Parts: sequence; structure tokens; C-alpha cells
Amino acid sequence: MFNPINNIHFRHWRGDLFGGVTAAIVALPLALAFGVASGAGAIAGLYGAMIVGFFAALCGGTPTQVSGPTGPMTVVVATVIATLVARHPDTGLAMAFTVVMLGGVLQILFGVMRLGQYITLIPYTVISGFMSGIGVIIVLLQIPPLLGHTGPGGVVNTLEQLPNYLAQPNWVALGLGLLTLAIVYAMPKRFNKILPAPLVSLVVVTIVSVVFFSDVPLERIGSIPRGFPTPRFPTFSLNELTDMFRYALMLAVLGAIDSLLTSLVADSISRTQHDSDRELIGQGIGNLLSGLFGGLPGAGATMRTVVNVQSGGKTPLSGMIHAFILLVVVLQAGPLTAQIPLAVLAGLLLKVGIDILDWGFIKRSPRLSLKGTGIMYLVLLLTVFVDLITAVLVGAFVANMLTIKRLTDLQSDRIHAITDPTQGHNLTPREQEILTQGQGEILLVQLGGPMSFGAAKSITRRMAHVKQYRALVLDLSEVPTIGVTAALAIESIVQDAIANHRQVWIVANPGQVQNRLEQLELEQLTKSRKAKKGLEMAPHLVPQIHQIQNRSQALQAAFEYIRPEVLVVS
Repeated sequence: MFNPINNIHFRHWRGDLFGGVTAAIVALPLALAFGVASGAGAIAGLYGAMIVGFFAALCGGTPTQVSGPTGPMTVVVATVIATLVARHPDTGLAMAFTVVMLGGVLQILFGVMRLGQYITLIPYTVISGFMSGIGVIIVLLQIPPLLGHTGPGGVVNTLEQLPNYLAQPNWVALGLGLLTLAIVYAMPKRFNKILPAPLVSLVVVTIVSVVFFSDVPLERIGSIPRGFPTPRFPTFSLNELTDMFRYALMLAVLGAIDSLLTSLVADSISRTQHDSDRELIGQGIGNLLSGLFGGLPGAGATMRTVVNVQSGGKTPLSGMIHAFILLVVVLQAGPLTAQIPLAVLAGLLLKVGIDILDWGFIKRSPRLSLKGTGIMYLVLLLTVFVDLITAVLVGAFVANMLTIKRLTDLQSDRIHAITDPTQGHNLTPREQEILTQGQGEILLVQLGGPMSFGAAKSITRRMAHVKQYRALVLDLSEVPTIGVTAALAIESIVQDAIANHRQVWIVANPGQVQNRLEQLELEQLTKSRKAKKGLEMAPHLVPQIHQIQNRSQALQAAFEYIRPEVLVVS
């Protein structure tokens, strides 16, 4: 039963305090930047960081994880806001926050349905492709504010207007943005541990803009509301319901993947083990409440989580402290953020986008696998120019088809139809002798390894090459599991043998394979065949199906059955 309160204690309060404060310092500039980039305003980023950060820590399943708005989630919610506001100027923003709430509900359902273990099974090539695609989107969408312009929204529109932006830059905005990038990249690591580079660049470059360029027209954040957020109740439109659900599913899936991947990072550096289903429920509660109070959706944030652990955070208390620090900022520091230039935030987000790009895999992928490289770039392009859900579905489908093809080839190599003992696999001398004495009248079909639906065609193809035999031995002793399609292919082989009055021995160990064969009720084939044909045959000639657990005994029984005819021929 789910306990809504995480395992919170104060035994590591000192480390949790330092971890939470440090994570909040890292989160502050990014929350402002994500809020502006989303189109909902800087305050929405702060609300999201505060609410998701608190409730994901309180109810989640990863003790050291710090959650809040992330680059991937911001890209999706920016699309949602731009689309719905364009269609419904009056209610579009409220509908967008309803999508955030619905995404949180879906994440809770994912956790309740225990889907966490499956979400992380998405192939790495697909994850790399869509994460890199999101990085490309962030970089492209930050070029206009970096150059001092207000972007039109959307990758395609930005690319269309890019020549105009490059031809008419605001040199002061560009200089401030480049200075921001220079600080975050050049700041020594030993100082970065004391004061995070994003916060230093935000403060330093904002001061520079106020002191030296106060008379230059620059796009700035402007004042943000102070105080507690007010609820935004769900707003629906029947005409938009399908798109709203699709966007919510997109947020839920992306947030789940993003959070669970960060949970794996947290496990590796903190030597703990997260509960993926509980984490999904915690993230869902956080996003549901964030949308209710006008905050951005969030997920587990890798940078903030790593900083938290390195600063001493060990329990969910650190994530809750991080949220409390951000609440203080919301209540007291609103006027201080008004002068922050958007070009500075663009510089910070460019760093985020560049970091999201999976440079390690991009560099090595051509050497590792050309097919994997193709999938990665396919997903990347679909993410940038179509949408995330389509990219993930198409990428996962193609990757799984290629995997099934490889597994089918491996399974086919372990399917043998044998009448000549020299072709057998791991046959004992006695078994080889029986097949030799059988003079081709005994057909041994050997299957090995898990048999999925991909093996069904290979099973049928192997049988097509063998026509003349009197006794059939199906050896499934080395098959641990068998799928429905493969089992039906075996049933077809047995039906064909019974139709031609051949005796059948099936060798299978107790377990899933034997249970699956029993469910097929193969013995009914002989009864229905005899009743249908009205056969009056000698008892030893009536086709039978024998289930046995020993291959040698099955071969010996098959030889005893055909021995009279073998002796006649001899």
C-alpha cells in the first residue's frame, strides 16, 4: 500500500541542509530561465521548482533526487502554451496549466499501474535521439533572445526568421549573452562548488547591464508577483480535448523518463536504490499541484540532484529544503529579478541545451552501430520537427523491429530438423545410434533457447524440407519459454503429422513450455482425427501424441514403433 509520506528523518539534517541550500542556488537562475522560455513567465518557473521540488521529495521514491522544471519539460510546455494561447487567447493559458495537471494525473496512474520498470526499457538510441533533439530545440529557440529579439516561437518559424535576426543583432544583448556563456564555461570548478556558475553569471552580468547599459533598450524579465500562488482550476475545451490529452501524455512520458533516468544517476552516486513506481507517483503529485497553482511541470533534475548529493544531501529533506529556499525568494526577492536581461537567461539556456546534447554517443555511434546511429538521428529529427511522442514511438518501433530480427536470426540458428545423426546438436552416442538405425524414418526436431513469435516462420520452414518420416520427436528440452505464435507453429507441425498417421513424441521439461503445450490440448487432435475419418485401424497404427521428459527415451520409443518396417526393409 502506498504511503504518501516518504521516509523522512533528521539524522542527516546538516548534510540535507547544505545540499538543499546549494541545490536551490543552482535551481534559481534555471527556474527563472525556464519560466521565461516557456512563455508563462519567470514566476511560473519559480512556482514549478518550488511545488514540484517539495512534493516530489515528500512523496517520491528517490531519497536524494531534487526535482523541478527541466529543459525537456520546458520545451514541451512551451509548445503547449503557444498552441493553446494562439487558439484561445482568453483561456489558453489556463488550458495549458490544465494539461500540466492532467500530465501529473497520468504519471500517478503510471506509478499505480507499476509501469516504472517498463519506461526505462526504452532503447538508449531512442533516449539519446530525443534528448539530443530537445537540446537542439533549446539552442535554436534561444538564438533570438541572445541576439536581442523576441522569437516567433517554434523551431520552424525560428529557422525561417533566423537570417533577419543575424542581420540585425542587438550587439549589447549579444555581448551580455556571450559574457554569460563565458562565465559558466570558464569558471574554475573549485569556485563552482562554492557558488554555482549559473548564479554567478546571472548576478554579475545583470549588474553589468544595469551599471553600463541602463540607457540601452534591452528585453528584461520585469517584476514578478510576490506572495503565494493562487489556484487555477481546470479549464477544458471539447474541441481541444484530444490535443490536450496528447500533450498531457507527452509531458507524462517525458517527465517519467527524465525522472527515472535521473534516479539511476542518483542511485549510482549515493549508493542507494530508488523505487521507480513510487517516484512516478511523487512526480505526478508534484506536477498535478504545480499545474493547479500555475507552475511549470517538472522532473528529476540531474544537475541539481548531483549538486545535492555532493553537498551532503542524503534524504528527501534536502529536496524539501531546496523548495523552501525558493519559496523565500518568491516571497521576498521579486523586485531583484526585474532587471535581469533575457539575453542572460538565453545564455544560461544555451548552456543547458548544449549539455543535453548526447555528445559522447554522437561521436561514438558510427563506430558502435550504423543502425543505432540511424535510429538516433531519426528520433532527433522527429523530435525537432514533429513532436516527442511521435519520435519516441517511431524510434522504439524501429529499434524493437531490428532487435526482433536479430533475436529471430539467433532462434533460427537453434532450430534443427534432423534425420541424419551427424547433424544433431549434443546427441549422445546412443541417440546417434538410434537415428542411424532408424534409416531416416525418425525425424528429430530440436529447438533451443526462448522461442518467440519470430521463430514461428523458421520452425515451419525447417519442416518444409523434410517430407518422408514415420515418427516425429519434438525436442523442446532446451526451450525455457515459448510464445503463443511459436506454440501454434508447433501445433501445426503436430497436426500435419497426425493427418499423415505419424506418431509424435514431445520432449518438454516441467514449467512454462509444458503448461503452454497442455493449454493447446494437443491430444484432442488424435481423437478428432479418428472420429472425422472413421478410422478402423490396428491400435499400434493409430496416430498418438506422447509427452515425455527424456529425449533418449522418446527416440527409443520412436524406434520401437518403426522397428517392424525397418526390419522388413533390411
